[in-house]
Amino acid sequence: MTGTLAAIGAGLVTIGASLGIGKLAASAMEGIARQPEAAPKIQGAMIIAAALIEGVALFAAVICLIAK
Repeated sequence: MTGTLAAIGAGLVTIGASLGIGKLAASAMEGIARQPEAAPKIQGAMIIAAALIEGVALFAAVICLIAK
């Protein structure tokens, strides 16, 4: 039973991370479209934020799998 719950938790983590990165990328593209001269700063911030989201998602997935 706990294995099933861990798999569901890992799936939810994956969905949450993908939604977060999708929102991040969409907002960054909109910002670049509005201010093309700010593209390097926006891209740098986007890459850092995406890495942080991935890190948290990986940590949560590992916790879900260890908890079973």
